[in-house]
Amino acid sequence: MLTVLPIRYVADIEASRTFYTGLGLVFRPEESVAVWARLDAGAGAVGLHDAAVSKGRPAGTVELGFSTDEKLEDVADRLTAAGYAYELVEEDFGRSLRVTDPDGVVVQIQEIDVETVRHAQSLL
Repeated sequence: MLTVLPIRYVADIEASRTFYTGLGLVFRPEESVAVWARLDAGAGAVGLHDAAVSKGRPAGTVELGFSTDEKLEDVADRLTAAGYAYELVEEDFGRSLRVTDPDGVVVQIQEIDVETVRHAQSLL
């Protein structure tokens, strides 16, 4: 199942986390690290990503993203069957699949590996 997960690139993770939890979103520490925070809402989630380590995305940038509990290979199979090209990327938190929509916007689908996140947390 896909969960809507827009990614908001921010200058200050803690300040942004405080703001969004003040709006009522729920911080998920088990899926967060120093440069990434996941906050759940009733119908989706928001990912906060430190812009300083985002490979060129400035603070204020927002990306359409999804998280999934299914294997990315299954998502990739559906995309291939529909005629879309994609890229599988190894990330610090697990893997992601990137596909370009018909308007040329890159959409990211994340397969969060909780064990990888825990390992990254232990290194901090």
